[in-house]
Amino acid sequence: MRYNFDLNEADSDPRRSLIPKLDVDWVPLTTHPVFTPSAVDYGGSAAPPLRNLLAWDGASRLYFWDSTKLCLHRISIRLGEPEPTSVLAASPSKVLQPDVQLDFVVHKISINKNGSALALVGPGGLCIMHLYGHSSTRDNNTIICRTVRVGPQIYYGGHDVIRTLQVSWHPYSNFHLGILSSDSVFRLFNLSSDIVQPEQEYYIQPVEPGQSNNATSICPVGFSFGGDHLWDKFSVFVLFSDGSIYILCPVVPFKSVYVWESILEIYNDAQSSGLKSANPTAVSNSSLAISWLEETFPNLVRAPDGGDMSVIVAHPCALFDASIALQGPLWRACNNGNEEDISIKGAECEGGAVSLLYNLISKDSVLVTAWSGGQLQIDALADEVQPVWNVGSSPRVRVDPNDNILGLGMICELITGKLSKVKLDQPLDHTVWLGLPPPLLRLAIVDLALPKKMERDSLITMFVDKLMDQRIFALHNGGIDSIILHFLPFTSQSRGQDPIMRTPSVHSVLNTCCQGDTSNPFPLCGFASLSDSFGYSWIVGVTFSQECIVLEMKTWNLLVPVQVSNFLNEGQSAAAVTGEKSESERSEIISKDLLGGPKVVLLPQSSSNMRSVTADSIEGRSMLHQYFKLFHENYVEYAHSVYYELKQHGPRLKRLNDDQQTRLREAQQKLLKVEGKQQVLDDRIESAIKLHNVLEERIHRLKNLPGAHKKPLSKAEREFKSTLDHFTGVELDALRISMDTVTARLRRFKNSSKNNNNGVNQQQKMYRRSTYVQGSQISQLKSSLEKLSLLNAENTKKVKLVESAIKSKERNGY
Repeated sequence: MRYNFDLNEADSDPRRSLIPKLDVDWVPLTTHPVFTPSAVDYGGSAAPPLRNLLAWDGASRLYFWDSTKLCLHRISIRLGEPEPTSVLAASPSKVLQPDVQLDFVVHKISINKNGSALALVGPGGLCIMHLYGHSSTRDNNTIICRTVRVGPQIYYGGHDVIRTLQVSWHPYSNFHLGILSSDSVFRLFNLSSDIVQPEQEYYIQPVEPGQSNNATSICPVGFSFGGDHLWDKFSVFVLFSDGSIYILCPVVPFKSVYVWESILEIYNDAQSSGLKSANPTAVSNSSLAISWLEETFPNLVRAPDGGDMSVIVAHPCALFDASIALQGPLWRACNNGNEEDISIKGAECEGGAVSLLYNLISKDSVLVTAWSGGQLQIDALADEVQPVWNVGSSPRVRVDPNDNILGLGMICELITGKLSKVKLDQPLDHTVWLGLPPPLLRLAIVDLALPKKMERDSLITMFVDKLMDQRIFALHNGGIDSIILHFLPFTSQSRGQDPIMRTPSVHSVLNTCCQGDTSNPFPLCGFASLSDSFGYSWIVGVTFSQECIVLEMKTWNLLVPVQVSNFLNEGQSAAAVTGEKSESERSEIISKDLLGGPKVVLLPQSSSNMRSVTADSIEGRSMLHQYFKLFHENYVEYAHSVYYELKQHGPRLKRLNDDQQTRLREAQQKLLKVEGKQQVLDDRIESAIKLHNVLEERIHRLKNLPGAHKKPLSKAEREFKSTLDHFTGVELDALRISMDTVTARLRRFKNSSKNNNNGVNQQQKMYRRSTYVQGSQISQLKSSLEKLSLLNAENTKKVKLVESAIKSKERNGY
């Protein structure tokens, strides 16, 4: 059977609209016609069971299951209109009627992420109601919705042997429903493909057969999906009745959607931290994790950079030679091996564990365990969750004719062999990817102080505030309590806050017990936490008499921002130096209890004929006395306390006012001194600007000089120029002197030859042989002189050429 959750088909219906038509009236939610006070018979004197028949889709619709009319009311609401703190509802509301007759009593309703389907959960059945149906022909305000059973052959096949313990929608899928049953099996149903057979089955085996003498250690009571933090998003935390917590990781619905960056982060971490480890166990575990990631998210291999993808879809995957190991039980972190923390359950907790809540607050993964004795055990994971497999234990896989995986089932057992406990002082290489379950860091144990008659078999349901993650609401038979966490180990460390551990603050938001009578509590049958985008928060409660209660929750003064905290720390350090008292060291002017106002107490229920009772009768006097007692305890005493504190703190207020006035006068005097020095500063700035302008003008003039743009000669050019200078100054001068000398000798020789021409002729006759020798020498001398002249001319040309080349380079900037 296929169950369609596609919203496109629903959007095509013209009758569907997120905003009601204009013919409706907007009234306060508390006075809506659906929430009309009525007398309800519980079928006995015992208190009715704890239920939650109220759900909010996170936008503008509130759903309430009417146990009397067996229908679902869809109420359109407006948050913060017309006043910022008001909640209005459209009247009349739509009535969603199942198309089948329900044969069980609904105890809880839960809506999926996109608001297209709602789960109806009861002790004898589990149905899914498709919220977008067709209108009835008899009434325009009635809508017939398709309703189907989930897993009828497993849970309610004519017997009550297997009971559903908890049903929750998966946070990363609109059509996957997680169910934990009494047979210690966690099943994941894909309602878009098959509502009869589960998509995934995990048979949880916390202990080996015959190894445990405590029957409560093998009885699960609840589970919680992890948040958007590393491998936590693939984890399922399972709680057992003895308080032990186990982890299943990785558990991924088929075709679920995740953010690309978050998947890439854990993929890179497995490759960098696991594969490069020196421990073979870490290498083996990280290799299995990488193989599983690449099979589940094939785009990690096809497109490692991601491209334009912002989300990634999970594909069906199963390791055929390994099954998921059951990690646990989670132990408390210890600093030495001598500490023997044998159990998560502390001596302060009473009864048995009843519910579990996972809450991701910034960098901390917080686990809150509720006990039937009225205690809340708050722990934080001291290490990261990592996937662990049991190699050699093959899972069971169901495939189609094309060998595509349709479903899988496996037995999740503990790892054989005793694992060492993780210690806080161990280095990272001794804990990462070794298959060790993460330890728990105990933050606090909160006692809700439930009455003794109410503690026995008390059920506690926990919710996280939509607006402030640090606040947790606890719904129990006595009303609603608010728990605010002021210390988170990793978040406080990353923000640089004070590492001192602060205990959580507990506030009673709503008390449903009669004044002074706790034997007959009146628990709520519906609870929802609302919030808008402007920072306003409300809680909505519905009593069993079908009365609606809307309370505005303050958030601005509950947690001190980081900037204010750092400022206070700096102020305290400065005050320590000066010897002054800081503001935190001074006593409070008015206590926080008085600033919170008087406690909200519900008036005792009265019968319908009480209005006919006269004031002077016994019944009237008794009722007036009871009302006067309530008024006196809640308002008169509160006003007296406020008056007393204001009277006592009057002198202190005057002293603080005088101190503030003195500090104000000192600040004004400092401002006057600064204003007096302002003119001197302006003059200095003006002179500096003038000097800067003068320097800029000088720089411009220097840039315009002829040789400003010339580049200096390189080393080789400088050596070549020195050689030319040496040649010009030494060798060329010597050559010129030699030429001048030879020229002078030649001139003297010519003059002497002309004057003694006659004597020469005579001598030629007498000394012909000698004259011939002198003539030959002269001819040689002339030829040598001509050659020397030619050489001189060539050298002169070369020198001129080199000088012209050097001058051209100097002109070009070299």
